[in-house]
Amino acid sequence: MAVQKRRFKAVIGGKTYTIVGTSSVEHMQAVTEKMNQELSQLKELVPGINQVDATTLLAFNAISDQLIATNKLNELNSNTEDEQKN
Repeated sequence: MAVQKRRFKAVIGGKTYTIVGTSSVEHMQAVTEKMNQELSQLKELVPGINQVDATTLLAFNAISDQLIATNKLNELNSNTEDEQKN
């Protein structure tokens, strides 16, 4: 059975986007709020930053965090597999 996709309108950095995905509305709202918080924080830290640079840095930080989390998860899974072998 195919997963139902839904459309979600998100206002990020003052611009409206239509996001299509399978996540819940609550998830999409949480992501939108977090993105806007992070954008505001970047603009406070670097007052002259333009929107494109701010969103590029936000994406860079998000991917960096994702890689760190993935590495930690892989490490935990590896440790669990090692413990199960013993």
